[in-house]
Amino acid sequence: MHAWLLHDTTGPDALRLEEVETPEPGPGQVRVAMKVAGLNHLDLWVSRGLPAPHHLPHIPGADGAGTIDAVGEGVAGWQAGDEVIINPSQSCGRCEACLHDRMMFCKSYVIMGEHEPGTLAEQVVLSARSMVIRPPSIDWPVAGTFGLVSGTAYRMMSRSRLRPDETVLVVGVGGGVSSAAMLIARAMGARVFVTSQSPEKIAWAVANGAEAGFDSASEFSKAVKHATGGVDVVVENVGQATWDQSVRSLNPGGRLVVCGATAGNRVELFLPVLWFKQLEVIGSTMFTRSEFGRVVQMVESGKVASPVDRLFPFEELPQALARLDAGAQVGKIGVELS
Repeated sequence: MHAWLLHDTTGPDALRLEEVETPEPGPGQVRVAMKVAGLNHLDLWVSRGLPAPHHLPHIPGADGAGTIDAVGEGVAGWQAGDEVIINPSQSCGRCEACLHDRMMFCKSYVIMGEHEPGTLAEQVVLSARSMVIRPPSIDWPVAGTFGLVSGTAYRMMSRSRLRPDETVLVVGVGGGVSSAAMLIARAMGARVFVTSQSPEKIAWAVANGAEAGFDSASEFSKAVKHATGGVDVVVENVGQATWDQSVRSLNPGGRLVVCGATAGNRVELFLPVLWFKQLEVIGSTMFTRSEFGRVVQMVESGKVASPVDRLFPFEELPQALARLDAGAQVGKIGVELS
């Protein structure tokens, strides 16, 4: 089979499309012939060693959808020909964390494309627990691209304890997680405002349910407070460049939930603001198995219309990653294998 192999951690230029041995599923595993694979900033970070793969060469890619073409020993409930959506989270399935639907705390927890070979290959082997059936209402481009960011965004909303009567500010809309967070917050009944440096991305957000948008590069907290009086929840994955403005946008008792830092990992907190306004800063990453299932249901029902910016041919992965790296997309970018 063909797969994209990362040979060094010097960036996307270290990826090569090569012929490799087709993997065989072991006990409890299935093999999926990939139809669409989705790209994430994780793929860029891994290519730069942030974090470095456990082994080189490495196959990146966390998201994907396709058709089962082989089933390993002991697998029940799946058969060749089943069309599936891949859950990139992998865990032991036996420990206390897994049994209580807290798989991210499993000592064996890994993410496909980061710690294990990923989806940027013609065929992928994974645990039979890490899939759901593809509902007919979810087309292949969406099925192969929405998983990681939508699951992450859903958990952020859950961790923030968002209520339908609350107001949310999504910082840096247009990327995968932020776009999904905006759509999920709207589906949950919240008022949503956004920031972006792109007028086109703000226009997209407003057309899809946001009330207004503000320039991420400005002192946007002033405009947010003028429009809302202050927000109850801020969704952050930009980091250093927007952090102060995000904190200032919060109402007393507000919650800032953060899952990433694309513009810098280090921030400063003026602690008196934290305690006098009784603010919460909540970390969040990935999602549980049940949260992934609920996101699939939201997309299936049409409550969340996961946007796909563009699909590239599998052979044009470098061009697809370049578009992602430039931040030119609205929603998800993927590659099509068949």
